[in-house]
Amino acid sequence: MQLNGNWSYPTAIRFGAGRIAELADVCQSVGLKRPLLVTDCGLADLEITKQTLALMQQAGLGDGFFSDVDPNPNEKNVEAGLSVYRDGGHDGVVAFGGGSGLDLGKMLAFMSGQNRPIWDFEDIGDWWTRADPDGIAPIVAVPTTAGTGSEVGRASVISNSQTSEKKIIFHPKVLPSVVICDPELTMSMPKAITAGTGMDAFAHCLEALCSPHYHPMSQGIALEGLRLVRENLLTAYQHGDEIEARSHMMVAAAMGATAFQKGLGAIHALSHPIGAQHHTHHGTTNAVVMQQVLDFNRPAIEQVVGRAADYLQIEGGFDGFRAYVGELNAALGIPRNLTELGVQNPDMDRLVKDALADPSTGGNPVEMTQENTRALLERCFAA
Repeated sequence: MQLNGNWSYPTAIRFGAGRIAELADVCQSVGLKRPLLVTDCGLADLEITKQTLALMQQAGLGDGFFSDVDPNPNEKNVEAGLSVYRDGGHDGVVAFGGGSGLDLGKMLAFMSGQNRPIWDFEDIGDWWTRADPDGIAPIVAVPTTAGTGSEVGRASVISNSQTSEKKIIFHPKVLPSVVICDPELTMSMPKAITAGTGMDAFAHCLEALCSPHYHPMSQGIALEGLRLVRENLLTAYQHGDEIEARSHMMVAAAMGATAFQKGLGAIHALSHPIGAQHHTHHGTTNAVVMQQVLDFNRPAIEQVVGRAADYLQIEGGFDGFRAYVGELNAALGIPRNLTELGVQNPDMDRLVKDALADPSTGGNPVEMTQENTRALLERCFAA
């Protein structure tokens, strides 16, 4: 099978090894003449970033570059990036990297023509209509990890540095105009990042599958995404240069982010405040709490997870699927609980409060209350 294609769902995607070479053509197709390349500080000095900047320079697109992006990007990163964007006279963004670089890049393009503070556009009701759509610059997304799927998303997760809360900023035009999915860019990922981002993709697919909302298209995408992760994540983790496994994981990441239009749930409702307050890696946190959330939701999801186990050729129905998650975590070096992850002296009252306020709770198949959410969190520390 040739792992190469041009797709148009949910946006235009150029998929295949080596397709970063098409960056100049992609920028031209959306009218970019002076884009700002946005990535995170961890990628700033890597060869893949230098090569991408060289492609821009050779095409006459300039050398605009911003990398002051934290692992959990915040409004201070947005403000600093906007200064660079405006001072440089840029006309759009190439969002390059994992979830942090992609999310921040999308927000710079979004906020470049807005006159209100970023928190006015939080994903609450119709707050997105407050934005001036003509003030949103074009976005080209280039993922370098296989996890968040932010390249095909209409929102970004931005932390409020004052309150230590993660906020989702949404607008339909935040969806990138074109995505370049080049699996060769993921081959230099450290093993821990391959593991954590891969489990983030798995969590997106799992929670979309279990969400009680009606969206059969997302249901099918989620199930197939789980299969791709099951069959390829360990290979990508153990053999980082295996391009076929890397390719399938990059597809699974995009599928997970497409599928969770159907909803997310308690995995993300817990991991968002934990990450905001304790600065843990998002995908790894998802993996740590996954088995406990499966148990929490079992009364509502036992059948759907059992059917998924059959499709994935995992014996034992729900119990077999739960055991598989534990085995996969162990093989990937994922900590067994939040304490092992490094979450020390947690403010449980605050974590419970913020988890219940997270929009992901609306997609959980079992209603989350103060009492059962606290008990769930306690199990995630002690398991």
